[in-house]
Amino acid sequence: MSRPAADIDVHAVTEDEFADWLRAAKTGFLREPVVSPEQLAVRREQFVFGRHLGAFDRGRCVATFRSFPQELTAVGGAAVPADAISSVTVSPTHRRRGLLTRMMTQDLAAAKERGDVVATLIAAEYPIYGRYGFGPATWTTEWTVDVPRTGLDPRWSGPEDGGRIDLVDGEEVRGLGPELHERVRRAQPGAVSRDELWWRTNTGAVRFEPNWTEPYYAVYCSASGEVEGLVSYESDDNWRDKQPDNTADVNWLIASTPAAERALWHYLCSIDWITKVKSGWRGPDDLLPFFLPDLRAARLTAQSDWLWVRILDVVRALEARTYEGTGTLVLEVVDRLGLTGGRYRLEASPQGASCTQVTSGDADLTLDVAELATLWLGDESTARLAALGRVREVREGAARLADALLHTSGRPWCPDIF
Repeated sequence: MSRPAADIDVHAVTEDEFADWLRAAKTGFLREPVVSPEQLAVRREQFVFGRHLGAFDRGRCVATFRSFPQELTAVGGAAVPADAISSVTVSPTHRRRGLLTRMMTQDLAAAKERGDVVATLIAAEYPIYGRYGFGPATWTTEWTVDVPRTGLDPRWSGPEDGGRIDLVDGEEVRGLGPELHERVRRAQPGAVSRDELWWRTNTGAVRFEPNWTEPYYAVYCSASGEVEGLVSYESDDNWRDKQPDNTADVNWLIASTPAAERALWHYLCSIDWITKVKSGWRGPDDLLPFFLPDLRAARLTAQSDWLWVRILDVVRALEARTYEGTGTLVLEVVDRLGLTGGRYRLEASPQGASCTQVTSGDADLTLDVAELATLWLGDESTARLAALGRVREVREGAARLADALLHTSGRPWCPDIF
């Protein structure tokens, strides 16, 4: 017989409980439920007391949850403090008992108390997180490039703009990458910060799993010598009828200029024996296809929602971003968790914005905090959400005004998974 949910203890994991917590997390993600001493030692680098939560039934961990500090780039380039959520699992023996709700509400309340403006996560399944006020705020795409069809000159020997591309190793990437990434993410709404552990993990200095495969790394430097692009990629070893038929699989590619991005994609398409390039997760309005003489050589192979956002402070979130239009909106924000609901007056212009909570007057729009999160980074249309019944237009024309204020010309994108 199942134990009542109230008898299952949810609390911050101690160091002594961490191995059991990690075993439960691996179980939830359908990975081998064994934790070696080496894996435990490596994973302890992520352990922060108070930010790892677990549900324990008779002393055994049956659900996991962790969060960590992050910065998220708002529209216009401001970095807002975020509560990044990951490692969310519930063992199959303990589903439908409210354990995720207990862990989520505890974490979000702590994030609100800390002063985080938003919470973020990458949702493995779509229906789970809307009930906690999260909304999908960015989308991602993956392209597969048929290299022979691109129309690129197979004799390409390097960038035509005076820049150069060099192969480097992981240690060099750890030196070059953080400063480049800071430049890139400050210009990309939806991008998130990468700490030192990210760079060590993604270059093999720290190996969470034993099956690490060392990738190739290529760096693009402009004619002036400035680092403007980095790519990490792997390749397979396939032959068909004694002919090479290999795929370059991009782990990640960042570039601070279109010239650097173009040069790195052309480089990948010029590698001998490579007949296909898989782009990895890119922005929904990525330039990749248009860098090719025949853009149909890039086939869209996947598209999905990606970064989900939960607003914890409406005033700070709306004041942090920039606006291309001018106008005033009164928003009635519904928050079932009671963290940041209320009526807010937004006065916005290209020169700046102010947002205040008000207690009188009619609202122009009524929406759930999850829908506000979907709109906040500028990708979604308020009018479309109104047509779907997810936003209620109280004042005629308010949805169009909201689109004029909130919608952005470039789409937000989060290059990372966490």
